[in-house]
Amino acid sequence: MKNYHFIGIKGAGMSALACILHDLGNKVQGSDVTEYFFTEENLKKRDIPIYTFNVNKIDSTHTVIVGNAFNDHKEVTTAKCLGCKIYSYNEFLGNLCNQFNSIAVTGSHGKTTTTNLIAHILSNYLEINFLVGDGEGKGNQAADTFVFEACEYKRHFLHYTPNISVITNVDFDHPDYYKDIEDVQSAFKQFGNQSDFLIANGDDPSAMEITKEGNTLYFGLKNTNNLYATNINYDSNYTFFDAIYNTMYLESFKIPLHGTHSVMNALAAILVALRQSVPVSSIKSSLQTFKGTQRRFEEIPCGDQLIINDYAHHPVEIKATINAIRSKYPNKPLVVFFQPHTYTRTITFLDEFVNSLSLADHVYLLEIFGSAREKTGQITIQDLSNRIEGSRVIDKTELEILNQYKNSVIVFMGAGDIDQLIKTYMQS
Repeated sequence: MKNYHFIGIKGAGMSALACILHDLGNKVQGSDVTEYFFTEENLKKRDIPIYTFNVNKIDSTHTVIVGNAFNDHKEVTTAKCLGCKIYSYNEFLGNLCNQFNSIAVTGSHGKTTTTNLIAHILSNYLEINFLVGDGEGKGNQAADTFVFEACEYKRHFLHYTPNISVITNVDFDHPDYYKDIEDVQSAFKQFGNQSDFLIANGDDPSAMEITKEGNTLYFGLKNTNNLYATNINYDSNYTFFDAIYNTMYLESFKIPLHGTHSVMNALAAILVALRQSVPVSSIKSSLQTFKGTQRRFEEIPCGDQLIINDYAHHPVEIKATINAIRSKYPNKPLVVFFQPHTYTRTITFLDEFVNSLSLADHVYLLEIFGSAREKTGQITIQDLSNRIEGSRVIDKTELEILNQYKNSVIVFMGAGDIDQLIKTYMQS
């Protein structure tokens, strides 16, 4: 048993990793700000101590894991003075995955849901450890397989050398770090070269460029892929599709998710499961019992309204979420309450945000969430609102304006802290 101290334990990846190390029989504690985060719940279930930042909680027996936003924190200085072993989150996760048959899931969009789908399918058939970017993490001392989400931001995923890598898609994002799509592609290619086997989106030209000869399988909707979906249909609860594998009919599947992007995520998960020798019957039953992912199309009934909590923060993701809502609720008015995430992303994709958000019937905007990466920028939320006809900027004191939309779908959308306003709105 080892002793671990997490600096920034409430982060989505950090909290999940803390849970895994606890489940593997280690003593775990951590520190963070006093503000509540949903990730605390899984830590509390395991009685993992969460302290307000306090240098006195660290001693020389601790291995210290540092969150990406806390490299210069005073607790790091203290840990160095005490002679503690210190790792960044990505360094430690890279070392951990090398101890297992590791399956990494990366991509510009959809990696969290895809990781969750893979973990759900595999855990119903074999013992696994898993780490998901929504804060879910579970360790199993009997497992030799580790499924984890690999983030491309700042090339963090280059710390990992997985046995299998899933690439959901490759798109230009994180413009505060990447210069252009070519820069993004370069990072993904390097990551692909570090993986033993690739499972990639064969409908995405950028993902198609990341190959390992003889060690790549492709999924998608085109019939040129190793695994593709056909006969896609929807009802109010499920998406149905037939899967064709290497030109042969595999099985008919149904998933309790909507949207073409959800079919793509499911196809990636099916290919991973097949590589792990999971029977098709088990894959089929697992897919139809998937419970979804936190803050990804998370539905919350509220009187005659339906609230959806969704993490979409890139124009491609916004469009996919809106299309999925239209598919599931074609007769309900759609109201989007969106909080942009980072100034650089907002200004870089301004036109694309306008086009995607304009697909909704009504649009409300919350102040731009700057995050730890940047506190200010060259754009304001009003600049975005001015481009979207009929949109309005509101703050957290004006949520009652949403009450006027009867029998409607209200989407609280963004990667910042807009989800914390859902409870406030429902209480109003």
